[in-house]
Amino acid sequence: MAEESVKFVVVTGASTGIGKATAAALLRKGFSVFGAVRKREDGARLVEELGPRFTPRYFDVTDVEAVGSAALQVREALQGAPLLGLVNNAGIAVGGPVLHLPIADFRRQLEVNLTGQVIVTQAFAPLLMGKKPGRIVMMSSIGGENAVPFLAPYHTSKFGLEGLSESLRRELMIFGIDVIVIAPGAIDTPIWDKAEAEDSSPYAATPFAPGLQKLRLLMRQLKEKGLKPERVGELVAKALTAKHPKIRYEIVPDPIVHALQKHIPKRLADKFYAAALGLKRED
Repeated sequence: MAEESVKFVVVTGASTGIGKATAAALLRKGFSVFGAVRKREDGARLVEELGPRFTPRYFDVTDVEAVGSAALQVREALQGAPLLGLVNNAGIAVGGPVLHLPIADFRRQLEVNLTGQVIVTQAFAPLLMGKKPGRIVMMSSIGGENAVPFLAPYHTSKFGLEGLSESLRRELMIFGIDVIVIAPGAIDTPIWDKAEAEDSSPYAATPFAPGLQKLRLLMRQLKEKGLKPERVGELVAKALTAKHPKIRYEIVPDPIVHALQKHIPKRLADKFYAAALGLKRED
């Protein structure tokens, strides 16, 4: 049987960015981390960088069989010890104007960011049902409450994740398992580099092309001013260890600006985006 004093956590999307930073923060606090990655080379790199208490598990969050197999591997490794945390962090960002967006891209966004979280939760939640129930952390975004043009797939997934998390939190009270949402603002992570690298040429002949280019520039500027992922990692560690955690934590580069944006009337915000991205109708 594994040592009862050892604290085990599963973190998905651990190869880079917030996932890697979360794994590192938890390791510093004495946890042992099972980190989900898709590539063997990423797993080997992380073991070298993070140390022997980081154990890679290889699966795509959308692959039911692979996730289930990884959950069995973790169960065997625990040897009866409890799993104290599941951090559903894996995610992608898909953009494009809704009217021209390939449905396959939209489905891919929801499959990874929303359905994948359900697949992982179903597989690992039974391991959280110990004498001391574990916690689930859902990695949402401030984009789960406020949406900008041309990122509808991403925002749809995060708005959905907020609802999923609230329902799940109330359902899992029967087991004593808490569900906590982390909602970062602009973070300097590779997810936005990957989103920016996506081919936007299919939209070049649409009325949205100029606005898309302006949004790309804006996102690049936000990323440059974004918080380091280590800040989010520390917040995840707090959510997993605090005696009385909040149900939702926000972390943003400029809290005052965020508060203003959060409470501005929606119609006024519409006008701001129209002006900033050139979405005003020409009469």
